[in-house]
Amino acid sequence: MRPATATAAVATSILGAGAAAVAAGRYAGDVALKAPSSERPFPADRRVTVHATAAGQVTLTRSFAALRPGTYGLVGDDVHAVVGPVIDQAHQAADTVVRRLERVNRGTLRPGAKVRFTPEVHTGDPATALGLEYREVEITGELGALPAWFVPGPRDTWVITAHGIGTTREHPLNLLGFLNGQQLPVLDIAYRGDAGAPRSPDALSHLGESEWRDLDAAIRFAVRYGAEKVVLHGWSTGASMALHASANSALRDRICGLVLDSPVMDWATTLRALAAARGVPSALLPLAVRAAQGQTGLRGARLLDTSLPRTLHVPTLIFHGPDDTLAPWQPSRALAAHRPDLVALHPVAQAPHAAMWNADPVYYEETLRRFLTPLM
Repeated sequence: MRPATATAAVATSILGAGAAAVAAGRYAGDVALKAPSSERPFPADRRVTVHATAAGQVTLTRSFAALRPGTYGLVGDDVHAVVGPVIDQAHQAADTVVRRLERVNRGTLRPGAKVRFTPEVHTGDPATALGLEYREVEITGELGALPAWFVPGPRDTWVITAHGIGTTREHPLNLLGFLNGQQLPVLDIAYRGDAGAPRSPDALSHLGESEWRDLDAAIRFAVRYGAEKVVLHGWSTGASMALHASANSALRDRICGLVLDSPVMDWATTLRALAAARGVPSALLPLAVRAAQGQTGLRGARLLDTSLPRTLHVPTLIFHGPDDTLAPWQPSRALAAHRPDLVALHPVAQAPHAAMWNADPVYYEETLRRFLTPLM
């Protein structure tokens, strides 16, 4: 082969390999960032089998998820149930675990059914799930109308809730009864990519970096309809949205507190975990991160650099688990260490991502009550 021909062949091969790598990276990035929904499980939340049911109990395949302490939803094909703690006195076989069965919200929990654990323990709306008076409202966002549930209360401090990855606005229902008991109005929002809300122009999740503007629209709505102050309570990417809003909202002076549950502050790690959970080969994970940054302009480092501790201006309560595989808790620890005057970090052991309440509802609500009392 002539030198020129050989050089051209090598160049073509290199270009071809490069194009393939770019395409593979773009595919991996799309898979990882495809707007999440409740049908897309968290990393490590594999399905388990229902082996048997009896009065007030259910037997499941033994796994780390099935042994977690606390209260969780079980979701499968046409079924949603709620399980409580492991029943210690029950006969536990080597390959199964018996948990308390609290209720079945939808369908029938049959032996042989495949289910997975979810932090969402309620289905429906505030009235059907909790018996609370509410109004379905629309918030004007930059991409269109955003549906939200508004549960009224007599105080002029409102709580605005934002769910996170893999859940819906049904997730904040876990706390709605408690917040209503504190007489706080609550605005539980859906945002871009959710059912009934507009899609992002690229149909991808931006892990809070663009979605926060929908939370900003909710703040404007709250102020327009009587809120003097607002507390932002977010889970996962919803917590990241709250951080962005507290730094960038034109109404940031109305924000009097932040409650962050498992905040996503290291977007590259979260992106890799999402991609791996959705079947992207490990060899493609670095490409997925670079492709996602190119496609979406993600600059998550802004939540990690020194500007965040300086920008933070309101009391902040963080619940985060050291065992979180989706959003590592080290950034939460670093933020609390930088701003001990404003940030209180409460680690929750053995809790998966965005399920800090589920691990110990009594502890979570009492900690939250003490935080909210001076803000009311």
